[in-house]
Amino acid sequence: MSLEILSENRSFGGVQGVYRHASAATGGDMTFAVYLPPQAAHGRVPCLWYLSGLTCTHENAMTKGGFQEHAARHGMAVIFPDTSPRGPGVADDDAYDLGQGAGFYVNATRDPWAPHFRMWDYVTEELYALAAAEFPLDGRHGITGHSMGGHGALTIGLRNPDNYGSLSAFAPIANPTRSDWGRKQLSAYLGEDEAGWAMHDASILLEERGWKGDLLIDQGASDQFLDLLRPEALASAMARRRQPGVFRMQPGYDHSYYFISTFAGDHVRWHAERLGDL
Repeated sequence: MSLEILSENRSFGGVQGVYRHASAATGGDMTFAVYLPPQAAHGRVPCLWYLSGLTCTHENAMTKGGFQEHAARHGMAVIFPDTSPRGPGVADDDAYDLGQGAGFYVNATRDPWAPHFRMWDYVTEELYALAAAEFPLDGRHGITGHSMGGHGALTIGLRNPDNYGSLSAFAPIANPTRSDWGRKQLSAYLGEDEAGWAMHDASILLEERGWKGDLLIDQGASDQFLDLLRPEALASAMARRRQPGVFRMQPGYDHSYYFISTFAGDHVRWHAERLGDL
């Protein structure tokens, strides 16, 4: 698979790169970013996937999240995928929370979304394989994300425990089948049969399946979108499942990248410890 280098910049002794490739999963070009720590110059390293939220691209967390310094310290690569397919031939909507920038990490089955909106396959299969082939990764993967990306990280990790050794989230959309950040998109992408939505709801999945290790969830207590995120549903599922983990309501923090960058170091360290710190 041909990989086009869009940029590569030195960062904390490593390299922050941005790349583009033709995607069979989404039927068009996709852009993503990879941070390689300085340790990657001498051997293969573990990898943390960061999935972004609504309206974001690969660039938001890359430039605002502050992950590079922490990843360099722990010898960990970080992959920042885009949040949806893009381009003039890709379906879109005037609303910010549907269409381009709002892929919700599902494989759409309804038109006009089905031809391109296959972000589940893109992240879990195509980009996963591409990253392994093109970058010095050692096969240890963790996954995290924010908001819509926290939803994606949790559902992907819970349904693919053999591929990911650690799991965390920042302010995830925790219960999309019961939220306007979820019901609207799941009905548009997957249809009105709600029975098929459960596999994309972290609170339902966690209570049914559990997670093989412990979880780290950070949620701002002053988040302006708490009613849409429904963190109480995930906390309740953890309690009912008796799932090991840490669920932290962080006083005074909102939904912004100021919140994410504040706790990025905690999450990188969390994943490094569980994947095997270098």
